[in-house]
Amino acid sequence: MDLQVREAQPDDAEAIVRILNSIIEAGVYTVFDTPFSIEAERKYIANFPGRGIFHVAVRRQDQQILGFQSMEPFATYTHAFDHVGVLGTYVDLQYLRQGIGRCLFEATFDAARGKGYEKLFTFVRSDNSAALASYLKQDFRIVGVAERQAKVNGRYVDEIIIEKFL
Repeated sequence: MDLQVREAQPDDAEAIVRILNSIIEAGVYTVFDTPFSIEAERKYIANFPGRGIFHVAVRRQDQQILGFQSMEPFATYTHAFDHVGVLGTYVDLQYLRQGIGRCLFEATFDAARGKGYEKLFTFVRSDNSAALASYLKQDFRIVGVAERQAKVNGRYVDEIIIEKFL
């Protein structure tokens, strides 16, 4: 698939929300449990942190957004974590396993290094083996399990803590 990865723009909000809300509706890939609105997403993108990275993967032939990845500073209350970013990756459920995540990772890793990040950190639901496998292929490593970390639809979900040094 011929993809372009670029920075997210506020006008991308509708496509991003379409992808994210379908993942939330599936109820098994994320701990998000409330759908996002287009307007809220537009504001989120417009006010995204300057040191953050927010990429979309666009299919060149029709400019359709098929996935996105965001990385924000781990914490802003101290400079002790300035080298750490928190990552989230989302791919349209109709286009899984087609290289979209890999393209997003490559672009985000490069941009993160350019902004002075040395480490990326995230949580993956313990029952999302495909996402975990995707991260592990990108040289993330498991550093622990947060038991009963989330409660989604009345059910506790463990989250696997992973990290990657850039």
